[in-house]
Amino acid sequence: MSAAGEPRPKVRVGVVGVGHLGRHHARLLSQNPRADFVGVADLRADAVAKAVETYGCFGTTEYRELLGKVDAVSVVVPTALHREVAGTFLEAGVDVLVEKPITPAEAAGRELVALARRGSRVLQVGHVERFNPAFEALRQRGIEPRYVESQRLAPFSFRSTDIGVVLDLMIHDLDLVLSLVRSRVVAVRGYGGAVFTPAEDMASATLEFENGAVAQLTASRVALKPMRKLRVFSRDAYASIDFAEHSGVLIRKNAGWDLGRLDVGSVDTSRIDDLWKYVFEGLLSVDRYQVGDRNPLAEELDAFLVAVQERSEPPVTGEDGCEAVALAHRVLEAIRSHPW
Repeated sequence: MSAAGEPRPKVRVGVVGVGHLGRHHARLLSQNPRADFVGVADLRADAVAKAVETYGCFGTTEYRELLGKVDAVSVVVPTALHREVAGTFLEAGVDVLVEKPITPAEAAGRELVALARRGSRVLQVGHVERFNPAFEALRQRGIEPRYVESQRLAPFSFRSTDIGVVLDLMIHDLDLVLSLVRSRVVAVRGYGGAVFTPAEDMASATLEFENGAVAQLTASRVALKPMRKLRVFSRDAYASIDFAEHSGVLIRKNAGWDLGRLDVGSVDTSRIDDLWKYVFEGLLSVDRYQVGDRNPLAEELDAFLVAVQERSEPPVTGEDGCEAVALAHRVLEAIRSHPW
């Protein structure tokens, strides 16, 4: 451990898998001041060669050749390989960030959690929407959700076809809802089916929680236009987030709000120049936030490096990843019980 006031040593880090998403991991880690970007591994020699040329780093088509060269690694390979690749590094004493979902099945994810715990390693799961500034702003406001509605739609991209839309896209919102509601899921209903791939390409799920909260989630990878939105309703507030735009709006009742005592009949709306302002600046408060150009993936990777340097629990733990996968499989089971 570095002495007080001294900068912590940089983390020797690598990336396994430099495809569509892994390339961004490599680029952002190479720019992070906490990181000593060591190199990449990928089965495709051309992808490795491009990374080596771009970053002047080590490159290999055999990921095990990174062992002994790195303190930490970002695993961005197909989901079916997460257990093997992440497990290999954890067993070798390397800290791991593994992309979502942690593994295709909960049991394999629990094995990674056990390996990390046994070796006192950091294991973070890449649920990047947790780092979206609009979602962080919502969490900081302490809303207690009673009803949550999410829509996550995307055009077909030919990526992640080894898993269905529940583990590919809906898993984001399952994780977000679990982190917001913090109550046990007591009932799951799900509907959906395949369109372009053997797995489900569109899905809808209704979750009921022990504390009475309800969540309605929709995911599709056969949409004409992308959409990533979340709406949260509580007893005294409403919030809406557009993840793509990094923006949101929060509407709360003002301190003096009491609809029971408000004489609605006495309100002469014809005399109010701006009814919207009367309601939303008088009776209610509206907080709009546009949270700049912050990059959620860059912040996720930085949080991982901080956890590695400080030997602290990461913001999205292996346990979090397992809970999201377990719930995803409950949704899939419900979908199978309602075949179309």
